[in-house]
Amino acid sequence: MLTLKEYKQIVSELLDELPEEFFRELSGGVVVSEAYVIPDYAKGNDLYIMGHYKIYSGVRQIVLYKGSFDRVYPNAEAEEAKKLLRGILRHEFRHHLEFLGGVHNAESLEAEDERQKQAYIARHNQQ
Repeated sequence: MLTLKEYKQIVSELLDELPEEFFRELSGGVVVSEAYVIPDYAKGNDLYIMGHYKIYSGVRQIVLYKGSFDRVYPNAEAEEAKKLLRGILRHEFRHHLEFLGGVHNAESLEAEDERQKQAYIARHNQQ
């Protein structure tokens, strides 16, 4: 399992890969939380939130949940963790960029996430 310091170092390296424009109006920046987050619609400990694009009181922020990452990928070595975190981080940045661009249609990541949520709920309601 990655230490908090290792996790933050990987996140820092991944942030350096991104163009400066991605950070426009991301006033709360990107923060790492040690928490693990299970969504309220989860049917057990089989679903964790890895990251979250948050907007509150005019602040836009990306939160990465190391605790969730540790539970899903407890044996991830640094290189594997970097690949996984790159995907998580870019997912959250896509939310940010789509929000800034006013994209709220069927092709948006927001809509895709909702479809995945509904599919998860439907699968678990059948069991």
